[in-house]
Amino acid sequence: MEKSTIKRLEIGPRMSEVAVHNGTVYLAGQVAANGNGDIRSQTEQVLAAVDALLAQVGSDKRKILMAQIFLADLADFAGMNLVWDAWVVPGHTPPRATVQAALAKSEWKIEIVVTAAA
Repeated sequence: MEKSTIKRLEIGPRMSEVAVHNGTVYLAGQVAANGNGDIRSQTEQVLAAVDALLAQVGSDKRKILMAQIFLADLADFAGMNLVWDAWVVPGHTPPRATVQAALAKSEWKIEIVVTAAA
C-alpha cells in the first residue's frame, strides 16, 4: 500500500495555513490581516489572502471546490456578496455556505474557509 503525502505550508505552532493531500488544497480560515475596515474592505483582504495561498500551490479561485463563509453579523451579507460576486470567475462559482458565527476576535467581520483542487 502506497502512503500518500501531505504537504503543509506556512506551518505554525498551532496550525498550518495550507495543507495539500491527494490533489486537494485545504486552507485554514482566512481573516482580514489588520481587522480594520468595513465588510467590503475585510472581504477584499480575505479574498486576496485566499488568492495568494492558492497561488503558492499552483491553484487558483477557478479550482475552488467549496467555500464556507462565516459572518459576525448577517447584516453584512449583501456587502460581502458585492465583493464576492466581483471576485469569482463566471462559470467557476463554487458551492458555498454562509452562516453567522462568533469569530475569535471582535474586530473580524468575516472568515472564509476554502477547499480547492490543486
